[in-house]
Amino acid sequence: MTVRRPRSVYDLGAEPDPRFTFANERTFLAWIRTALALMAAGVALDSLASALPEAPRRWVAACLILAGVVGCGLAWLRWMANERALREARPLPGLPLGIALAVLVAAGGLVLVALTLGAS
Repeated sequence: MTVRRPRSVYDLGAEPDPRFTFANERTFLAWIRTALALMAAGVALDSLASALPEAPRRWVAACLILAGVVGCGLAWLRWMANERALREARPLPGLPLGIALAVLVAAGGLVLVALTLGAS
């Protein structure tokens, strides 16, 4: 018999309907893609937006990259929480990660608009 990891997830409850497990996996991968896009946006901003002032540009780029790194970790934690809830037939947890990401991206966008208008 193969041991499935992480054991903190797979040793709990009963095996859920595979459709729900696959949906949870697709959601996890969507969060990972979002995190990767944030990191790529940070690298692109730092590399390509030379018309913007250097210090604020670097801070925004670093924040975007850091948001991507944190997003990867939070996506993993959310996947585990959802999978545990599915295995134990409990309601799924809320979505504070989505709200935090929306606020972060909106704030970053506003800073970039201000920087762009100030550079003109």
